[in-house]
Amino acid sequence: MARRPLPRILSSSAPLVRSREIARTATDSAADVLHPLITISRGLRLIAAALHAKWAASPKDRRGPALFLTAAVILVVALIPYGPLLALITVMGAAGWKGRARPAVKTGPDEAELARLQALYEALVPYFSVPEDPDPLYSHGGEWETAFSEFAFDDDGRLTRLQVRYPAYFTDSEADARARIEQLLHTKSGRGREYHFAWDEEGNQLAMSVLDALPTTIAAQRFVTSPGETVLGFTDSDAVQRTVPVTAGEESHDAPPVIWRTGPRSTEPHLLVVGEPGAGTTTLLRSIALQVLQQGDLLIVEGSGTGEYACLAGRSGVLAVECGLAGALATLEWAAHETERRLIAANRARQAGHPAPEDTKRPLWILLDRPSALGDLAAADGRIDPQHLLQIPLRHGRAAGVTVVVAEQFDTLDDLSEPVRSHTRARVVLGPASLGQVESVLGVPPHTTPTPDVPPGRGYARLGTGPVLRLQVPATPDPYDDATTEAHRQAVLDLLPAREAAVEAAPAEG
Repeated sequence: MARRPLPRILSSSAPLVRSREIARTATDSAADVLHPLITISRGLRLIAAALHAKWAASPKDRRGPALFLTAAVILVVALIPYGPLLALITVMGAAGWKGRARPAVKTGPDEAELARLQALYEALVPYFSVPEDPDPLYSHGGEWETAFSEFAFDDDGRLTRLQVRYPAYFTDSEADARARIEQLLHTKSGRGREYHFAWDEEGNQLAMSVLDALPTTIAAQRFVTSPGETVLGFTDSDAVQRTVPVTAGEESHDAPPVIWRTGPRSTEPHLLVVGEPGAGTTTLLRSIALQVLQQGDLLIVEGSGTGEYACLAGRSGVLAVECGLAGALATLEWAAHETERRLIAANRARQAGHPAPEDTKRPLWILLDRPSALGDLAAADGRIDPQHLLQIPLRHGRAAGVTVVVAEQFDTLDDLSEPVRSHTRARVVLGPASLGQVESVLGVPPHTTPTPDVPPGRGYARLGTGPVLRLQVPATPDPYDDATTEAHRQAVLDLLPAREAAVEAAPAEG
């Protein structure tokens, strides 16, 4: 049976193509001809919507006078010569201005941003491709759209957010491989900013984002905390699940704190702070001292001998502020004996079925700033290293209610004793530091790129085996320093306890 030929209209697509072109041309011509009418209609619609919103927002007692005034204006316009024509021209002109075309909104990257994305894609090819891959996601001359699912640029044309897809065979479980990718993205996206990297190993994706600088306007003040909690500083809002009310200048708001918990149930009972000179380690220790004096006693040993803690001398709750070697040894020896006494008293009370004595419940804090300097003096004088006297408070401080805080610099970090290293599980790094230096103190590298220029008190914190958090220490300067601002000086002075009354012997009369 012979096949019947298809109708001509179905066997050839040329007439369909021509008809589509004619329809498109007619549509464009009609749009050009009717463009003024479309503009005026859009303007009239916008004006009507604005009048309706203003009428709905006006009080009911004013609607009557408004209607009367409108009617009077319409009557006057209708009676004057050429009034209706002028009113129509005015309304059409206002509608045309109101409905004019809006400026074009940027919906995609420009040429410079496209070139930056393509260059970044080409730079990742050696790391995300292998010759054995039959269908590589990254290849020289390939398209970046297949690898970058999300991106954003700032006003200067630099990347602020990037979502990177990578092949499943990339060794994202190796720290060195991840560090190479992070370093490359950091370099190509612009230096001088802090980037955060979030690896999704299950989805084979890497999210890079630029972090805003932590605020430095929060000064020393009374923080809303529970007993045994100390605010080390403040971090990003998505890093912790808690906020505390703070006052920054004349404004009050909630800020996300880095809370360090001490006491019998703490898993990180002691703290180590490391930083270069001027990084803010002394500021952090001074901030801790002002907080713990609300509910505990304090011993301060300053190895540098610069008098940074002179404002605390003689205050209520401050047992001693020592700067010399002899006073430091005597103070730390007393602290070791006090720790043993508390342990013995608490053990005897438990054996007798009684609660712990009250004199063992008040927390005792030992702040030791730069112990390596005192160790050098002790070695030159043939005396015991002060760090040796910290063994008992470090090992048994949690049960005895004794907390030790040690601050040291990077160049003398190797001089710390083994007990100090092993028992200070809460760690803080302040000031400019490389990834290697941060990792050597915290145990793991941060998920951000440290910047070379940071304000004092800026760094990272890690409590035990928890995540690495960005940290900004509250401004707690020495109130006796002439370079301190009046607002910060007064904030510290308001937190200082009252001085203890000194009993002086009366001179003998001759």
